[in-house]
Amino acid sequence: MNPDIRINEEVFAELHACLQDQTVGLVAPLVVGPNGATEDSARRFPTPLRILCKALGGCWGSNYATKDETVFPDWVAGMFMLFRREVYEKMGGFDERYFLYYEDVDLCARLKLQGYKVALSPVAKVVHHAQRSSHRDLKYFQLHQASMLRFFLTAPFWEISWLRLTKRFQ
Repeated sequence: MNPDIRINEEVFAELHACLQDQTVGLVAPLVVGPNGATEDSARRFPTPLRILCKALGGCWGSNYATKDETVFPDWVAGMFMLFRREVYEKMGGFDERYFLYYEDVDLCARLKLQGYKVALSPVAKVVHHAQRSSHRDLKYFQLHQASMLRFFLTAPFWEISWLRLTKRFQ
């Protein structure tokens, strides 16, 4: 959990309940901003084309509709994730070659490739007081770009891309 997350209500019972399903590798709560608006924390895996579309202003908004039922996105933002210990250990934790960005994308990709689901429970809500440093500071923007490039050069990215292309990956 990042330090800019605030928990205003009990979330752990619901998240723990989601983890009782042994096919779920990690669960995250619904993330809202201080104004109560839902943040885009559940997404499809990034691709260079999606990133370009977003950079040109054509691809904004959530990839997944969050109502009252658990959603199973490709990945969830790493600001708040809950795992069973054995799953986290089996995956080898976060890849330390990433710094600040994309370690969550990488871990969710590895989980999905091992057959686990990534879950987002909209019943559990937390408030995110986002800093968005990479939007304002060149240093953080460069770190974000380097991590993105690192992910696009990994075996999990290429394996998922191939499986999607051949229609063997949901």
